Amino acid sequence: MNRTTIKLADGRQLIYYDAEPGKDRSAVDRRVLPPVSTSSEVRYDPLLDSWTIVASHRQNRIYLPSAQDCPFCPTRDGHLTEIPADDYDVVVLENRFPSLFGDQVLDHGAGPAGGSEWRQPGSGRCEVVCFTSKHDASFSSLSPGRAALVLEAWTQRSAELSELPAVEQVFCFENRGAEIGVTQTHPHGQIYAYPFVTPRTHRMIASATSYRDRTGRNLFDDRLAREQHGERVVASSPSWTAFVPFAARWPYEVHLYPNRPAPDLLALDDEARSEFADLYLDLLGRFDRLFDRPAPYISAWHQAPTRTGRELFACHLELFTIRRTDDKLKYLAGSESAMEAFANDIAPEAAAQRLRELAS
Repeated sequence: MNRTTIKLADGRQLIYYDAEPGKDRSAVDRRVLPPVSTSSEVRYDPLLDSWTIVASHRQNRIYLPSAQDCPFCPTRDGHLTEIPADDYDVVVLENRFPSLFGDQVLDHGAGPAGGSEWRQPGSGRCEVVCFTSKHDASFSSLSPGRAALVLEAWTQRSAELSELPAVEQVFCFENRGAEIGVTQTHPHGQIYAYPFVTPRTHRMIASATSYRDRTGRNLFDDRLAREQHGERVVASSPSWTAFVPFAARWPYEVHLYPNRPAPDLLALDDEARSEFADLYLDLLGRFDRLFDRPAPYISAWHQAPTRTGRELFACHLELFTIRRTDDKLKYLAGSESAMEAFANDIAPEAAAQRLRELAS
C-alpha cells in the first residue's frame, strides 16, 4: 500500500491510498474555493445525558448531483472535482461541509446543573472515503484487494484521528441508497471523529460494565460465544463470525465480530485483516440479492472510545437494511422514533435463514 497526502484548494487534506507505488499524485486542485466555514456546535440534553450536533451550514451542501457533476469522480476532461487526479484507487478527504470541525476539547465538567442550556463548539472532524473512482460501482463490486485497501484506510484514519485531543470516538460508516438518505451516489463512506462518546456506545459500555460487575465476565465475549454456533449465524471464517442478533431491530441485520476480541480496527490481528474482505463482500452480495434491487443499507463500524471503556468493548461491524420486502420499507414511526422501542416485522431466525440461502 502506498499513501500520498496533498492539500486541496481550500486547505483541506486529501489522502490517496494506492495498492501499488509509483502512481503520479502531483496533480494540483485548480479550483478557486473559499476556506471551510462552519457554524457547528454541540448542545447537551440533560434528560438523555447526550449531545446533539447543530450544523445549520450544511443546508447548502451538494445534493444528488448528476454523474457529470459528481464531486467524487476523478478530474477529467476539464471537469474539476474534489479529486485532482485523473484516476485513483481509494481516497480519503476532509468533508467540504462538515458537521464537526475544529480542535477545541469539549469541557465535560463545565455544564450548569439542572436543565440550563449548555453548548460548546462542534469540534472534531468529518471525512469522506471514496472506495473507487468508478461512479456506477458499489462496495460489493470491489475486488477483495480493493476492499482490503479500504480496511487499511479505515484503520489508519481511525488511529490518527484518535490521537487528536478533541476526539473521543471515531466512527467509520457507509450509507448506501436513496432510501437511506444519501446525498451523493458515488460509492463512498464517511468517518466522523466525535468530541464526545456517542449515545449508543455509552449505553453499550454501561451494559458491559454492569454485566462485568454481576458476573465477572465480558458481555461482548459471552454474546459472541452464544451466537457463534447457533441458528442465527449467516457466514463465518476462522477469524470472523457474522450473525443476526437475537433481538435484531431491523428486518435484515447482521453483526460481524472478530473471533479474537479487539477494541478497535487498529487492534485487529493479521489473520482477521486478511480474511475480512472476502467475508464482508460475501455479506454485501447477499444483501444485493435479498430483493428485486440492491438493498439500501447502513454499514457501521463500532469502535471503542479513544480514552474510556476500552477494556470492555469489542470492535464489530453492524450491517442492516431498512427494506423489509421488495416494495416495503421499515419506517421509524412513533414507537421507534419517539420511544426507541423497535418492532421487527421479520423474526431474526427467519432473516438468518434467508441470508444463508443467498450465498453466491
